[in-house]
Amino acid sequence: MPHDPSPLATPQQPETALERAKDEARDRAIAALQPVMPLLVDLGRVFQEAGFELSLVGGPVRDAFLGRRSNDLDFTTDARPDDTVELLKAWGDAYWEIGRDFGTIGARKKNLVVEVTTYRSESYDADSRKPEVSYGDDLVGDLSRRDFTVNAMAMRLPSLDFADPHDGLTDLAAGVLRTPGTAEQSFSDDPLRMMRAARFAAQLQLRVAPEITTAMTAMADRIAIVSAERVRTELEKLVVAADPVAGLRILVDTGLARHVLPELPALQLEIDEHHRHKDVYEHSLTVLEQAIDLEEEGPDLLLRLAALLHDIGKPRTRRFEDGGGVSFHHHEVVGAKMVTKRLRALRFDNDTIKAVARLTELHLRFHGYGDGEWTDSAVRRYVTDAGPLLPRLHKLTRSDCTTRNARKAKRLSDAYDDLEARIARLREQEELDAVRPDLDGNQIMSLLGIGPSRVVGRAYQFLLGLRLDRGPLGAAEAERELRAWWAQQPESQPESQPESPQG
Repeated sequence: MPHDPSPLATPQQPETALERAKDEARDRAIAALQPVMPLLVDLGRVFQEAGFELSLVGGPVRDAFLGRRSNDLDFTTDARPDDTVELLKAWGDAYWEIGRDFGTIGARKKNLVVEVTTYRSESYDADSRKPEVSYGDDLVGDLSRRDFTVNAMAMRLPSLDFADPHDGLTDLAAGVLRTPGTAEQSFSDDPLRMMRAARFAAQLQLRVAPEITTAMTAMADRIAIVSAERVRTELEKLVVAADPVAGLRILVDTGLARHVLPELPALQLEIDEHHRHKDVYEHSLTVLEQAIDLEEEGPDLLLRLAALLHDIGKPRTRRFEDGGGVSFHHHEVVGAKMVTKRLRALRFDNDTIKAVARLTELHLRFHGYGDGEWTDSAVRRYVTDAGPLLPRLHKLTRSDCTTRNARKAKRLSDAYDDLEARIARLREQEELDAVRPDLDGNQIMSLLGIGPSRVVGRAYQFLLGLRLDRGPLGAAEAERELRAWWAQQPESQPESQPESPQG
């Protein structure tokens, strides 16, 4: 996926052009913040009149310089949390103290949600999984402890004076990611910043400075002290970014992926069975890019995760065949189990885990259709097995075709077009999305003269199988089939029935 040029400047422009770009960026920032500027200035005056400083800081300032509106407004102040609570309580329509342990107080006024944090620094002890927080007294000191120079910029309120002690605007204009101090110190303070570097490369198309890459490579194992929940959050943001492949390559190249997503670099050694690519790693990144191209309503986390991870079962299933071939039999089944284990370790929610694992398990199913021999029953089962994931399965399957053979690619595309057309026809004919047996559980119990039990479930599955194989049967035919099935079941025999209780 090609990188878009920096909206501020190109990396090699002369100084005069760079200065011009910075001036234009300031104009964009004021314009981007104009809709909320009255409330920003008002909040700044509240703190100023109480004898405190207040500045808009970090991502909102960076995004404003890029001409983008940020949904989150973060502020920093020399006021301690107790003072911040009192000021926000009087200013806002509502306030909350969920982040108080980290010096952060939130508030809402009209439609504006703000978070105000006392000047602080965060750092980890060698074996700590949670940052220790200490408060500071000045804005410049607070900015110097931020993760990257592009996030170490602030706008003082209510004056609107711009603070940029580490020349973050220059780095933003040049499209480069650097740290305010040494990269080693920054990543030691919070190892999660190494993942943020990869995420910002994916989100903002920033080049990671060489010293950043060097430090990430040397300190990759330090990420192990960060909680799985924080790692997952960064990984999610990276995967749904504009160019996730750029960020993923950084994770792999620096060794971070070995600690947070080891299945991805493991693919580098595996040759695709069709010899279409250098390795399955490159194939998987290509599938991800092609899946993104098929998205219709913005980033789809489930589709992107499935595209990235669909082949992770190949290393464990690789077999060298006679004649020099390589096979990966049942890698989709093995991969689904691996996806479940990895996403669970990263503390993804159960719905996400189940969906991505299911897509992984089903991603090869279509290839049995290529011969054009699927029956209507097979098509029904394909749709039923996919369930609500069917639209994503369509996209994943199409994305998984990365052959350079134009004739083969067209043949696969035509075959999938045909499958989708058949699905549409069957859906129209049979309401395929809601396939159910012709008889429900109550009808089954009434016809067989039995009560709730596992037998009812077995009977239901039998009728469902008939429905999938033969389409709608109608109540009378379903009843005949059910009675014939029941006659073959051991529970239907008189000796299997429980004796009546004696009175």
